[in-house]
Amino acid sequence: MAAQKPSVPKGTRDFSPVEMVKRNFIFDTIKEVFKRYGYLPIETPSMENLSTLFGKYGEEGDKLLFKILNSGDYLAKVKTDLKEAESNKFALEISEKGLRYDLTVPFARFVVQHLNEITFPFKRYQIQPVWRADRPQKGRYREFYQCDVDVIGSNSLLNEVELVQIIDQVFQKLNVNALIKINNRKILAGIAEMIGEPDKLTDITVAIDKLEKIGKKGVTDELLAKGLSTNSVAGLDPIFELKGDNAIKLESLRSILKDSEIGLKGVTEVETVLNYFNSLTLNTELELDLTLARGLNYYTGAIFEVKAKDVEIGSICGGGRYDDLTGIFGLKDVSGVGVSFGADRIYDVMELLDVFPKEIIASTTVMFVNFGEKEEKYCLPLLQKLRENGINSEIFPESAKMKKQMTYANNKNIPFVVLVGESEMEKELLTVKDMISGDQSEMKFEELLNKLKNNEK
Repeated sequence: MAAQKPSVPKGTRDFSPVEMVKRNFIFDTIKEVFKRYGYLPIETPSMENLSTLFGKYGEEGDKLLFKILNSGDYLAKVKTDLKEAESNKFALEISEKGLRYDLTVPFARFVVQHLNEITFPFKRYQIQPVWRADRPQKGRYREFYQCDVDVIGSNSLLNEVELVQIIDQVFQKLNVNALIKINNRKILAGIAEMIGEPDKLTDITVAIDKLEKIGKKGVTDELLAKGLSTNSVAGLDPIFELKGDNAIKLESLRSILKDSEIGLKGVTEVETVLNYFNSLTLNTELELDLTLARGLNYYTGAIFEVKAKDVEIGSICGGGRYDDLTGIFGLKDVSGVGVSFGADRIYDVMELLDVFPKEIIASTTVMFVNFGEKEEKYCLPLLQKLRENGINSEIFPESAKMKKQMTYANNKNIPFVVLVGESEMEKELLTVKDMISGDQSEMKFEELLNKLKNNEK
């Protein structure tokens, strides 16, 4: 039998050590900012009951759920005639569980399930993989990490302000030039009211959310296919045509939505958030964008999306306010707001822009060359002292040829190599080679320790 060619499923990837070091740099940076604002970590299982996931992401989202077959003879209890089976309903008969599609719905489930252990407002962050049965393409994967930060149990718009600050700080620390777009579902609901189609809000938001992909004509065609009249669709023109800075857009909106109570409430909410930044420093541009809709059904207030200014890749962070996500699990009227950072897309952006710090790639600071058993015994206590002082260090595991050991150090980007042979042991000195400059010098162990400590700073 021929050997099987190794492969991974489409839309998934292996990560090399170099890639993992860079990914961990992103995760650590994001985590550090989350913690700075008082958020605490949680984790939820990779799989959830399908009853938890179904119906929370809209019709299109439901199709993208990865379902897990029941164990055992899963066809034994099936009542449906397979020839007439509707695939989603049939899936529910043979699978009770599915891989999580995002971190927000599991978070809502967690909040309700652990209600008595939680202090409200509850500020949590969660960094875990999610799965979507999507068509893999550039920047779109079937398995990818989300870095979510949410606060639930508070209606205050200060939370929206804080999330904008978090987004700003994360991308500043990652050295990515970003644009934060903000809108409000209440404004979109007001516009749906004004064009006489309040019941079609979901159809309108799902279509508008695709504006960048399918263009204005594509959005128009989709809405007409959903049963909106030509006049109603024409009534959306002010959204597509709205120009000017944030203040001018808000003024225009007040006029367009003057007869819509919910629409004006949305305008006031956006204005309140933007006004806070008159007295706060923000390094990232913050823009009101009426075409920002975000297709998920559960958003009810502010919605956010972040784009990288220097790379065409789609959204790298997004989120919004949801007023009753926990209601589906029996806990009514608990408002929350949060955003999710797309770590995989952020990684791709940083690679394209070449903004990863060069020093993070070297996981080892110093390597001891191995000259043999006697030298090993001499070097091991020195290595131990270096590690106790927080210096990442290793010794080559066997006394191989010098060329092989130096190639290893070069390939791992190790900046310093220490050579300890018989003469060094006699003199109680170390020969230290700077692999970047090529300089080589003798020094005592304490000198090396101080040099490396200063180098780490």
